[in-house]
Amino acid sequence: MFAKNSIQESHERQISPPGSKRKRRRLEEPARPQHQSLNVYSWNVNGIAPFLQPSVASYFQAASSDGNTGQSAAKASLRDFLRRHDWPTVLCLQEVKINPDDAATIRAVEKAVRRQANEPDDAYDYEAHFSLPSDDYNARGFGRKVYGVCSIIRSDFRKRFVQKIRPVSWDAEGRFLITETRAAFGIPKLAIINIYAVNGTDNPYKDPNTGKVIGTRHDRKLRVHEQLEAEVRQLEANSFSVVCSGDINIARTPLDGHPNLRTFPNQHCLNRADFEARFLADSTNAAPPIVTSPEQGRTTNVTDTPSVPSTTDFRSVSMVDTFRHLHPTQRGYTYYPRTKPFGASCDRVDMILISRALQSNLKKAGMHETVQERGPSDHAPVYAELEFELDPGAEFEFGNDPGNERGDGETVPSTARTLV
Repeated sequence: MFAKNSIQESHERQISPPGSKRKRRRLEEPARPQHQSLNVYSWNVNGIAPFLQPSVASYFQAASSDGNTGQSAAKASLRDFLRRHDWPTVLCLQEVKINPDDAATIRAVEKAVRRQANEPDDAYDYEAHFSLPSDDYNARGFGRKVYGVCSIIRSDFRKRFVQKIRPVSWDAEGRFLITETRAAFGIPKLAIINIYAVNGTDNPYKDPNTGKVIGTRHDRKLRVHEQLEAEVRQLEANSFSVVCSGDINIARTPLDGHPNLRTFPNQHCLNRADFEARFLADSTNAAPPIVTSPEQGRTTNVTDTPSVPSTTDFRSVSMVDTFRHLHPTQRGYTYYPRTKPFGASCDRVDMILISRALQSNLKKAGMHETVQERGPSDHAPVYAELEFELDPGAEFEFGNDPGNERGDGETVPSTARTLV
Protein backbone atom coordinates (compact mmCIF):
# COMPACT_ATOMS: atom_id res chain seq x y z
CA MET A 1 0.00 0.00 0.00
CA PHE A 2 1.31 3.46 -0.88
CA ALA A 3 1.96 5.87 2.04
CA LYS A 4 -0.11 9.06 2.20
CA ASN A 5 1.48 12.41 2.90
CA SER A 6 1.22 13.91 6.38
CA ILE A 7 -1.10 16.79 5.36
CA GLN A 8 -3.60 14.37 3.88
CA GLU A 9 -3.43 12.15 6.98
CA SER A 10 -4.03 15.14 9.28
CA HIS A 11 -7.03 16.23 7.22
CA GLU A 12 -8.54 12.77 7.37
CA ARG A 13 -8.15 12.58 11.15
CA GLN A 14 -10.09 15.84 11.53
CA ILE A 15 -12.92 15.04 9.12
CA SER A 16 -13.63 11.37 8.89
CA PRO A 17 -15.56 10.56 5.68
CA PRO A 18 -18.60 8.33 5.60
CA GLY A 19 -17.92 4.61 5.44
CA SER A 20 -18.85 4.33 1.77
CA LYS A 21 -16.27 6.97 0.84
CA ARG A 22 -13.58 5.32 2.93
CA LYS A 23 -14.19 2.12 1.02
CA ARG A 24 -14.06 3.94 -2.31
CA ARG A 25 -10.68 5.48 -1.41
CA ARG A 26 -9.19 2.05 -0.82
CA LEU A 27 -10.48 0.79 -4.16
CA GLU A 28 -9.02 3.79 -5.99
CA GLU A 29 -5.43 3.16 -4.94
CA PRO A 30 -3.02 3.15 -7.94
CA ALA A 31 -3.32 -0.12 -9.84
CA ARG A 32 -0.30 -2.10 -10.93
CA PRO A 33 0.20 -2.28 -14.72
CA GLN A 34 -1.44 -5.30 -16.28
CA HIS A 35 0.85 -5.48 -19.29
CA GLN A 36 4.48 -4.82 -20.05
CA SER A 37 6.00 -3.86 -23.36
CA LEU A 38 9.29 -4.73 -25.00
CA ASN A 39 10.37 -2.27 -27.67
CA VAL A 40 13.01 -3.31 -30.20
CA TYR A 41 14.59 -0.83 -32.59
CA SER A 42 16.98 -1.61 -35.41
CA TRP A 43 19.10 0.72 -37.52
CA ASN A 44 21.89 0.28 -40.04
CA VAL A 45 23.89 3.40 -39.18
CA ASN A 46 26.46 3.03 -41.99
CA GLY A 47 29.29 3.93 -39.63
CA ILE A 48 29.19 4.88 -35.96
CA ALA A 49 31.60 7.85 -36.11
CA PRO A 50 29.01 10.64 -36.69
CA PHE A 51 27.10 9.49 -33.61
CA LEU A 52 30.08 9.98 -31.32
CA GLN A 53 30.20 13.73 -31.85
CA PRO A 54 28.70 16.14 -29.30
CA SER A 55 24.91 16.35 -29.54
CA VAL A 56 23.93 18.81 -32.28
CA ALA A 57 20.64 19.99 -33.71
CA SER A 58 20.85 17.70 -36.72
CA TYR A 59 23.10 15.92 -39.12
CA PHE A 60 22.45 18.65 -41.40
CA GLN A 61 19.38 20.62 -41.03
CA ALA A 62 19.64 21.50 -44.70
CA ALA A 63 17.03 18.83 -45.38
CA SER A 64 13.87 20.74 -44.55
CA SER A 65 11.43 19.60 -41.90
CA ASP A 66 7.84 18.84 -42.75
CA GLY A 67 5.95 21.75 -41.27
CA ASN A 68 2.60 19.94 -41.54
CA THR A 69 3.65 17.11 -39.28
CA GLY A 70 5.85 19.13 -36.98
CA GLN A 71 8.91 16.98 -37.66
CA SER A 72 12.10 18.45 -36.30
CA ALA A 73 15.60 17.58 -37.40
CA ALA A 74 16.93 14.41 -35.81
CA LYS A 75 20.20 14.60 -33.93
CA ALA A 76 23.28 12.53 -34.78
CA SER A 77 23.60 11.37 -31.17
CA LEU A 78 22.84 7.96 -29.71
CA ARG A 79 21.43 9.44 -26.50
CA ASP A 80 19.22 11.78 -28.49
CA PHE A 81 17.97 8.86 -30.56
CA LEU A 82 17.17 6.79 -27.47
CA ARG A 83 15.42 9.69 -25.78
CA ARG A 84 13.48 10.69 -28.89
CA HIS A 85 12.09 7.18 -29.21
CA ASP A 86 11.08 6.88 -25.55
CA TRP A 87 13.96 4.71 -24.33
CA PRO A 88 13.65 1.44 -26.34
CA THR A 89 14.42 -1.80 -24.56
CA VAL A 90 16.96 -2.83 -27.19
CA LEU A 91 18.53 -0.92 -30.08
CA CYS A 92 20.29 -3.10 -32.65
CA LEU A 93 22.83 -1.24 -34.78
CA GLN A 94 24.37 -2.65 -37.94
CA GLU A 95 27.39 -1.66 -40.01
CA VAL A 96 29.05 0.20 -37.15
CA LYS A 97 32.40 -0.01 -38.99
CA ILE A 98 34.75 -0.24 -36.02
CA ASN A 99 38.21 -1.76 -36.32
CA PRO A 100 38.17 -4.64 -33.81
CA ASP A 101 41.45 -3.34 -32.32
CA ASP A 102 40.10 0.19 -31.86
CA ALA A 103 39.48 0.13 -28.11
CA ALA A 104 39.09 3.92 -27.98
CA THR A 105 36.08 3.94 -30.32
CA ILE A 106 34.51 1.00 -28.50
CA ARG A 107 34.83 2.90 -25.21
CA ALA A 108 33.41 6.02 -26.86
CA VAL A 109 30.28 4.12 -27.94
CA GLU A 110 29.90 2.68 -24.45
CA LYS A 111 30.16 6.16 -22.97
CA ALA A 112 27.80 7.66 -25.56
CA VAL A 113 24.90 5.45 -24.45
CA ARG A 114 25.37 5.84 -20.68
CA ARG A 115 23.07 8.02 -18.63
CA GLN A 116 24.61 11.45 -18.21
CA ALA A 117 24.75 13.30 -14.90
CA ASN A 118 22.88 16.32 -16.27
CA GLU A 119 19.96 14.32 -17.67
CA PRO A 120 16.46 14.29 -16.13
CA ASP A 121 15.59 11.68 -13.55
CA ASP A 122 13.49 9.71 -16.02
CA ALA A 123 16.43 9.07 -18.37
CA TYR A 124 17.56 5.46 -18.69
CA ASP A 125 21.04 3.99 -18.70
CA TYR A 126 22.25 1.69 -21.51
CA GLU A 127 25.07 -0.75 -22.21
CA ALA A 128 26.73 -1.41 -25.58
CA HIS A 129 27.78 -4.90 -26.71
CA PHE A 130 29.64 -5.66 -29.93
CA SER A 131 30.39 -8.29 -32.53
CA LEU A 132 33.22 -7.05 -34.75
CA PRO A 133 35.01 -8.79 -37.65
CA SER A 134 37.88 -11.19 -37.04
CA ASP A 135 38.04 -12.60 -40.58
CA ASP A 136 41.53 -11.92 -41.98
CA TYR A 137 40.52 -12.56 -45.58
CA ASN A 138 36.95 -11.27 -46.05
CA ALA A 139 36.90 -8.24 -43.76
CA ARG A 140 40.12 -6.37 -44.48
CA GLY A 141 39.08 -3.26 -46.44
CA PHE A 142 38.96 0.34 -45.21
CA GLY A 143 41.42 -0.27 -42.41
CA ARG A 144 39.21 -3.11 -41.16
CA LYS A 145 36.43 -0.58 -40.50
CA VAL A 146 33.81 -2.79 -42.12
CA TYR A 147 30.63 -4.56 -41.07
CA GLY A 148 30.14 -5.04 -37.31
CA VAL A 149 27.01 -4.93 -35.13
CA CYS A 150 26.31 -3.36 -31.75
CA SER A 151 23.42 -4.21 -29.43
CA ILE A 152 22.52 -1.34 -27.12
CA ILE A 153 20.56 -2.77 -24.20
CA ARG A 154 18.76 -0.86 -21.47
CA SER A 155 20.56 -1.54 -18.20
CA ASP A 156 17.45 -2.35 -16.16
CA PHE A 157 16.41 -4.93 -18.76
CA ARG A 158 19.90 -6.42 -18.95
CA LYS A 159 20.15 -6.78 -15.16
CA ARG A 160 16.75 -8.39 -14.72
CA PHE A 161 16.44 -10.54 -17.82
CA VAL A 162 19.61 -11.06 -19.85
CA GLN A 163 21.58 -14.23 -19.21
CA LYS A 164 24.00 -14.29 -22.13
CA ILE A 165 25.18 -12.09 -25.00
CA ARG A 166 27.15 -13.98 -27.61
CA PRO A 167 28.31 -14.02 -31.23
CA VAL A 168 27.80 -17.10 -33.40
CA SER A 169 30.45 -19.68 -34.18
CA TRP A 170 29.73 -19.72 -37.91
CA ASP A 171 30.42 -16.04 -38.66
CA ALA A 172 33.73 -14.16 -38.45
CA GLU A 173 32.65 -10.95 -40.18
CA GLY A 174 30.94 -9.41 -37.14
CA ARG A 175 27.42 -9.80 -38.54
CA PHE A 176 25.53 -11.45 -35.68
CA LEU A 177 25.09 -10.94 -31.94
CA ILE A 178 22.55 -12.88 -29.87
CA THR A 179 21.06 -11.66 -26.59
CA GLU A 180 19.47 -14.50 -24.61
CA THR A 181 17.09 -13.79 -21.74
CA ARG A 182 15.45 -15.77 -18.99
CA ALA A 183 11.69 -16.14 -18.60
CA ALA A 184 10.33 -13.74 -15.97
CA PHE A 185 7.41 -11.40 -15.24
CA GLY A 186 5.28 -13.10 -17.85
CA ILE A 187 7.89 -12.68 -20.61
CA PRO A 188 9.11 -15.93 -22.19
CA LYS A 189 12.73 -16.80 -22.86
CA LEU A 190 13.85 -14.60 -25.74
CA ALA A 191 16.75 -14.70 -28.17
CA ILE A 192 17.16 -11.30 -29.83
CA ILE A 193 19.46 -11.68 -32.86
CA ASN A 194 21.12 -8.55 -34.18
CA ILE A 195 21.69 -9.21 -37.91
CA TYR A 196 23.70 -7.57 -40.64
CA ALA A 197 23.10 -10.03 -43.47
CA VAL A 198 25.53 -10.53 -46.33
CA ASN A 199 24.97 -8.45 -49.44
CA GLY A 200 25.03 -10.89 -52.35
CA THR A 201 27.49 -9.96 -55.11
CA ASP A 202 29.76 -11.71 -57.62
CA ASN A 203 32.82 -10.72 -55.59
CA PRO A 204 34.89 -13.65 -54.34
CA TYR A 205 34.37 -15.21 -50.94
CA LYS A 206 37.46 -16.75 -49.36
CA ASP A 207 37.84 -19.50 -46.83
CA PRO A 208 38.34 -17.54 -43.58
CA ASN A 209 41.05 -19.99 -42.47
CA THR A 210 43.12 -20.41 -45.65
CA GLY A 211 42.23 -17.46 -47.85
CA LYS A 212 41.35 -19.76 -50.76
CA VAL A 213 38.51 -18.53 -52.96
CA ILE A 214 35.61 -20.95 -52.50
CA GLY A 215 32.72 -19.07 -54.06
CA THR A 216 31.06 -15.68 -54.44
CA ARG A 217 29.40 -13.39 -51.95
CA HIS A 218 26.13 -14.73 -53.33
CA ASP A 219 27.22 -18.21 -52.26
CA ARG A 220 28.19 -16.91 -48.86
CA LYS A 221 24.82 -15.16 -48.47
CA LEU A 222 22.95 -18.39 -49.15
CA ARG A 223 25.19 -20.32 -46.78
CA VAL A 224 24.51 -17.74 -44.04
CA HIS A 225 20.77 -18.16 -44.63
CA GLU A 226 21.21 -21.86 -44.00
CA GLN A 227 23.29 -21.32 -40.85
CA LEU A 228 20.95 -18.69 -39.45
CA GLU A 229 17.96 -20.92 -40.06
CA ALA A 230 19.71 -23.71 -38.12
CA GLU A 231 20.48 -21.27 -35.29
CA VAL A 232 16.86 -20.13 -35.07
CA ARG A 233 15.62 -23.71 -35.18
CA GLN A 234 17.98 -24.73 -32.36
CA LEU A 235 16.99 -21.75 -30.21
CA GLU A 236 13.30 -22.54 -30.63
CA ALA A 237 14.02 -26.18 -29.76
CA ASN A 238 15.59 -24.84 -26.55
CA SER A 239 12.34 -23.00 -25.71
CA PHE A 240 13.45 -19.55 -26.84
CA SER A 241 11.14 -17.28 -28.77
CA VAL A 242 13.31 -15.58 -31.39
CA VAL A 243 13.46 -11.97 -32.56
CA CYS A 244 15.60 -11.40 -35.69
CA SER A 245 16.30 -7.69 -35.99
CA GLY A 246 18.44 -6.02 -38.60
CA ASP A 247 19.47 -5.40 -42.17
CA ILE A 248 18.46 -8.52 -44.08
CA ASN A 249 19.71 -7.17 -47.43
CA ILE A 250 16.65 -8.54 -49.22
CA ALA A 251 13.49 -6.79 -50.37
CA ARG A 252 10.74 -9.37 -50.21
CA THR A 253 8.02 -8.37 -52.70
CA PRO A 254 7.11 -5.61 -55.21
CA LEU A 255 5.57 -3.74 -52.27
CA ASP A 256 9.07 -3.50 -50.79
CA GLY A 257 10.86 -1.85 -53.70
CA HIS A 258 10.46 1.54 -55.38
CA PRO A 259 10.18 2.23 -58.22
CA ASN A 260 10.41 -1.54 -58.66
CA LEU A 261 11.76 -4.71 -57.10
CA ARG A 262 15.28 -5.67 -58.09
CA THR A 263 15.24 -8.70 -60.38
CA PHE A 264 18.59 -8.48 -62.18
CA PRO A 265 20.87 -10.32 -62.06
CA ASN A 266 18.74 -13.38 -61.49
CA GLN A 267 20.81 -14.45 -58.49
CA HIS A 268 19.04 -11.78 -56.43
CA CYS A 269 15.76 -13.55 -57.18
CA LEU A 270 17.28 -16.85 -56.03
CA ASN A 271 18.55 -15.23 -52.82
CA ARG A 272 15.09 -13.79 -52.16
CA ALA A 273 13.36 -17.12 -52.79
CA ASP A 274 15.80 -18.90 -50.48
CA PHE A 275 15.17 -16.45 -47.65
CA GLU A 276 11.41 -16.72 -48.07
CA ALA A 277 11.54 -20.52 -48.06
CA ARG A 278 13.71 -20.78 -44.97
CA PHE A 279 12.25 -18.06 -42.76
CA LEU A 280 8.81 -16.88 -43.82
CA ALA A 281 6.97 -19.54 -45.79
CA ASP A 282 4.06 -21.44 -44.30
CA SER A 283 5.86 -24.44 -42.81
CA THR A 284 3.34 -26.84 -44.31
CA ASN A 285 3.67 -25.46 -47.83
CA ALA A 286 7.28 -24.35 -48.00
CA ALA A 287 9.16 -24.57 -51.26
CA PRO A 288 12.67 -26.02 -51.03
CA PRO A 289 15.40 -23.46 -50.34
CA ILE A 290 18.54 -22.85 -52.35
CA VAL A 291 21.82 -23.87 -50.71
CA THR A 292 25.46 -23.53 -51.57
CA SER A 293 28.33 -25.91 -52.20
CA PRO A 294 31.15 -23.68 -50.93
CA GLU A 295 33.93 -26.01 -51.99
CA GLN A 296 32.81 -25.68 -55.62
CA GLY A 297 31.58 -22.10 -55.38
CA ARG A 298 28.16 -22.76 -56.88
CA THR A 299 24.53 -22.73 -55.85
CA THR A 300 22.35 -25.82 -55.94
CA ASN A 301 18.81 -26.82 -55.16
CA VAL A 302 18.37 -28.30 -51.72
CA THR A 303 17.59 -31.72 -53.16
CA ASP A 304 21.01 -31.90 -54.83
CA THR A 305 22.89 -31.68 -51.54
CA PRO A 306 22.91 -34.76 -49.27
CA SER A 307 23.80 -32.75 -46.15
CA VAL A 308 20.46 -30.89 -46.04
CA PRO A 309 16.87 -32.16 -45.87
CA SER A 310 15.04 -33.27 -48.97
CA THR A 311 12.15 -31.27 -50.41
CA THR A 312 9.58 -33.47 -48.73
CA ASP A 313 11.31 -33.18 -45.35
CA PHE A 314 11.92 -29.44 -45.39
CA ARG A 315 9.95 -27.21 -43.03
CA SER A 316 10.37 -23.45 -42.83
CA VAL A 317 10.89 -21.89 -39.41
CA SER A 318 7.89 -19.80 -40.46
CA MET A 319 8.67 -16.52 -38.70
CA VAL A 320 6.48 -13.41 -38.79
CA ASP A 321 7.55 -10.26 -40.64
CA THR A 322 6.28 -7.75 -38.06
CA PHE A 323 5.73 -4.81 -40.41
CA ARG A 324 4.10 -6.81 -43.18
CA HIS A 325 1.92 -8.73 -40.73
CA LEU A 326 0.39 -5.52 -39.33
CA HIS A 327 0.46 -3.62 -42.63
CA PRO A 328 -0.20 -6.20 -45.37
CA THR A 329 -0.67 -3.72 -48.24
CA GLN A 330 1.25 -0.65 -47.06
CA ARG A 331 4.37 0.52 -48.83
CA GLY A 332 7.25 1.43 -46.58
CA TYR A 333 10.99 1.58 -47.13
CA THR A 334 14.16 1.55 -45.07
CA TYR A 335 17.06 1.91 -47.53
CA TYR A 336 17.40 5.37 -49.05
CA PRO A 337 20.72 5.75 -50.91
CA ARG A 338 22.34 9.12 -50.41
CA THR A 339 23.33 9.29 -54.09
CA LYS A 340 19.71 9.96 -55.11
CA PRO A 341 16.96 12.32 -53.94
CA PHE A 342 15.20 10.95 -50.88
CA GLY A 343 12.40 8.61 -52.00
CA ALA A 344 13.47 8.38 -55.65
CA SER A 345 14.82 4.85 -55.18
CA CYS A 346 14.26 2.88 -51.99
CA ASP A 347 13.74 -0.62 -50.62
CA ARG A 348 12.51 -2.29 -47.44
CA VAL A 349 15.52 -4.42 -46.56
CA ASP A 350 15.58 -3.86 -42.79
CA MET A 351 13.14 -6.02 -40.85
CA ILE A 352 12.20 -7.37 -37.46
CA LEU A 353 11.07 -10.99 -37.65
CA ILE A 354 9.61 -12.89 -34.69
CA SER A 355 8.86 -16.49 -33.87
CA ARG A 356 5.30 -17.54 -34.60
CA ALA A 357 4.83 -18.01 -30.85
CA LEU A 358 5.15 -14.22 -30.40
CA GLN A 359 2.60 -13.26 -33.06
CA SER A 360 -0.19 -12.60 -30.55
CA ASN A 361 2.16 -10.31 -28.58
CA LEU A 362 2.89 -8.05 -31.55
CA LYS A 363 1.26 -4.62 -31.12
CA LYS A 364 3.20 -2.18 -33.31
CA ALA A 365 5.74 -2.23 -36.12
CA GLY A 366 7.00 0.35 -38.54
CA MET A 367 9.85 2.52 -39.73
CA HIS A 368 10.79 6.18 -39.36
CA GLU A 369 11.25 6.97 -43.04
CA THR A 370 12.19 10.65 -43.07
CA VAL A 371 15.33 12.52 -44.05
CA GLN A 372 15.69 13.61 -40.44
CA GLU A 373 15.47 10.10 -39.00
CA ARG A 374 17.80 8.69 -41.64
CA GLY A 375 20.36 11.16 -40.31
CA PRO A 376 23.93 10.46 -41.46
CA SER A 377 23.04 6.92 -42.53
CA ASP A 378 21.48 5.60 -45.75
CA HIS A 379 18.92 3.54 -43.81
CA ALA A 380 15.88 4.51 -41.77
CA PRO A 381 15.29 2.96 -38.32
CA VAL A 382 12.67 0.23 -37.88
CA TYR A 383 10.86 -0.86 -34.73
CA ALA A 384 8.49 -3.42 -33.25
CA GLU A 385 6.62 -3.47 -29.96
CA LEU A 386 5.72 -6.69 -28.19
CA GLU A 387 3.29 -6.66 -25.29
CA PHE A 388 3.13 -9.32 -22.59
CA GLU A 389 0.55 -9.91 -19.89
CA LEU A 390 2.00 -9.24 -16.48
CA ASP A 391 2.45 -12.35 -14.36
CA PRO A 392 0.34 -11.72 -11.21
CA GLY A 393 3.00 -13.36 -9.07
CA ALA A 394 5.85 -11.33 -10.51
CA GLU A 395 5.49 -8.55 -7.95
CA PHE A 396 6.85 -10.84 -5.25
CA GLU A 397 10.05 -11.72 -7.07
CA PHE A 398 11.79 -8.47 -6.10
CA GLY A 399 9.71 -7.69 -3.03
CA ASN A 400 6.16 -6.49 -2.57
CA ASP A 401 6.70 -3.30 -4.56
CA PRO A 402 9.77 -3.67 -6.77
CA GLY A 403 10.81 -0.50 -8.52
CA ASN A 404 12.03 -0.27 -12.04
CA GLU A 405 15.76 0.31 -11.90
CA ARG A 406 17.08 2.86 -14.35
CA GLY A 407 20.57 1.44 -14.07
CA ASP A 408 21.88 4.19 -11.79
CA GLY A 409 20.92 2.61 -8.50
CA GLU A 410 17.65 4.52 -8.24
CA THR A 411 14.20 3.06 -8.62
CA VAL A 412 10.91 4.22 -10.05
CA PRO A 413 7.63 2.92 -8.54
CA SER A 414 6.29 0.03 -10.56
CA THR A 415 3.09 1.96 -11.19
CA ALA A 416 5.07 4.62 -13.05
CA ARG A 417 6.64 2.37 -15.67
CA THR A 418 6.33 -1.04 -17.17
CA LEU A 419 8.94 -3.50 -16.03
CA VAL A 420 10.81 -3.49 -19.32
